[in-house]
Amino acid sequence: MTRRATLPGADELFRRTGDAEPAAPAPAAPAPTPVATPAATALAEAPVIDDVVEPATAEPARSTRTTARRRPKAGDRRPTGRERHEEKITVYVSPEELVDLEQAKLALRAQHGLAVDRGRIVREALAVVIADLEAKGEDSILVRRLRGL
Repeated sequence: MTRRATLPGADELFRRTGDAEPAAPAPAAPAPTPVATPAATALAEAPVIDDVVEPATAEPARSTRTTARRRPKAGDRRPTGRERHEEKITVYVSPEELVDLEQAKLALRAQHGLAVDRGRIVREALAVVIADLEAKGEDSILVRRLRGL
């Protein structure tokens, strides 16, 4: 007696379905005889409810991803917070900047009770700096820092 499991071959697993008719149906295994239990009889007596099918004229489900986004004004710019993000950028930082970011994350947790990740901190910082740029223009902190003032 061999201890290897008998598995179907690749031709059975990857056969075409739809166009061609099957060569011969596989013999059905005999169904096990159900054992009557109080729970099984209660389920058997329960009424069957058909699924409700919506009419074809119903409006299609809206996608959660929108292609056109409105540009928020300076006053209502908010970071996205904790949600799945579909866009990604890579930002290189120095070891000191990474340590500063980690320390800010730990300080937010220890001193303010906010458990946030580095990405959330960066998105918040971006929202603040961009809102400041849109509101103040030449006098914004970003322009001053980039000019070295």
